Amino acid sequence: MFSNRLIETIKSARKIAVLTGAGISAESGVPTFRGEEGLWKKFRPEELANFEAFMRNPELVWEWYNYRRKLISEVQPNPGHVALAEMEACVDSYWLITQNVDGLHRRAGNRHILELHGNIMRSRCITCGQKEETLDMFEKGELPRCTCGGIMRPDVVWFGEMLPSDILNQAFQAAEACDLFFSIGTSAVVHPAASLPITALNQGAFVIEINIEPTVISGKLHESIIGKSGEVLPQLLKDIWGIDIECR
Repeated sequence: MFSNRLIETIKSARKIAVLTGAGISAESGVPTFRGEEGLWKKFRPEELANFEAFMRNPELVWEWYNYRRKLISEVQPNPGHVALAEMEACVDSYWLITQNVDGLHRRAGNRHILELHGNIMRSRCITCGQKEETLDMFEKGELPRCTCGGIMRPDVVWFGEMLPSDILNQAFQAAEACDLFFSIGTSAVVHPAASLPITALNQGAFVIEINIEPTVISGKLHESIIGKSGEVLPQLLKDIWGIDIECR
């Protein structure tokens, strides 16, 4: 299934960076926020996922995010997530960069994670910036508030907001320093994340793409594997490190 060049390159890699997009979460059944049933079908995402909408009607925005949190809490990391967590233990340096906000990589066991768009399961104070992992604050019928008194908001990047510069800088540093880069389940068209595989390539890394269909960068990379990450990654793990995984 895999070329000898691919096998030998991965075996010899010591510094791995991975970029994941919506494709890997879709294999777990994570729903997108477009086309939801019921009340939320009446709203465009842009009408809820921005700071101005939150300040106008924070109760409505929180209700929507609690609904999304509930849906995400009902799905599990898939074998692709688990394979990436196992891979982390096999090399000297490993960074998992994700565009996803569902927290499934952490639940699968990854530790060195850079969340470019935040985490929907976490909250952040709009006044002092304090972050909070508690998920049931809004269930009490009152707006969740920080110990400083400020209103908490979902800790995700909304429309019109910049990606967190510290996380983004670390992501590019990982891409520049790695000798092997995976681009998994992402269309490679949304910047600045889409620049990461090319950055790694330009710095001399071996770059592998795993996606269910070709992308705009497929022809530029060393390997482009068409398939589901939940099938491809466990097989790679078995062929290279002899690790058989079962989804936890």
